[in-house]
Amino acid sequence: MTDIKKTDPADRPPVPPASSAAPQSLKAIPVRHYGRYVSAVVAIAALVAIVYAFGQGRINWGAVPEYFFDDRIMTGVGKTLLLTALSMVIGIVGGVLLAVMRLSKNPVTSSIAWFYIWFFRGTPVLVQLFVWFNLGLVFEYINLGPIYKDYWSSFMTPLLTALLGLGLNEAAYMAEICRAGLLSVDEGQTEASHALGMSHGRTLWRVVIPQAMRVIVPPTGNEVINMLKTTSLVAAVQFYELFKFAQDIGQSSGAPVEMYFLAAAWYLIMTSVLSVGQFYLERYYARGSTRSLPPTPLQKVRAVLLSLGRPKGGVA
Repeated sequence: MTDIKKTDPADRPPVPPASSAAPQSLKAIPVRHYGRYVSAVVAIAALVAIVYAFGQGRINWGAVPEYFFDDRIMTGVGKTLLLTALSMVIGIVGGVLLAVMRLSKNPVTSSIAWFYIWFFRGTPVLVQLFVWFNLGLVFEYINLGPIYKDYWSSFMTPLLTALLGLGLNEAAYMAEICRAGLLSVDEGQTEASHALGMSHGRTLWRVVIPQAMRVIVPPTGNEVINMLKTTSLVAAVQFYELFKFAQDIGQSSGAPVEMYFLAAAWYLIMTSVLSVGQFYLERYYARGSTRSLPPTPLQKVRAVLLSLGRPKGGVA
């Protein structure tokens, strides 16, 4: 047996007597961030300088509210939204098709998709618009056999030029976005679907694409907003949308700069609305991937209002 050595109480260190004084509370001194004050002063000074500089110009600010809801401007807003929607439909459908072709094991389809993406991503969209618009200089007729035959100038209208120029260019960018989304899905999902007897097309539509949407949706929302702003380029091919109408009104009214400000204000309104829609769409597809969904703008406002009625350091 092992002997247990007992400690003599006399050998133990003395216990200090308990202090009768109450513990003093620590006084926290916040760290001063002088750089924040300096940057705030610089930002305010720059803002004041910009406002002052614009105030010196001979700008007729009254023309902006005068024409803000003009019939031509509202028609341009509607055509801009319609062109954005149709171009994105062409871009998304073409992008999904090109992404599937790019991921195909068939070298022919994969090479065609690669060449398409390489060409349309490598050339400016304005150049593509001018190419479509001026093809009538080298092609007098468009002849599709018994299906369709007409003069090129009658066939290639400004609307069709805008749709081809914007939609086909967008398809190249959407192809890379869709390809990244499809590659983000684990291959085990596809193998398990095939083991259950599902065809390749059904697996792609029912298993792969729904999971890839979490990766595809955020950049697609950015592409929609970018497409809305890119539609202003079609004014160069004589398609009347918001910018073209604003440009014509500016020339006839003698206030071109003011009409550019008006068009910029409408673009800001439309992109802001699309940004809100993008937020809720991303929030919808984030279900299941995050433990808690990000608060909506209304929830943030409600939280701020509730916090204002509570005393600091306690619960109301």
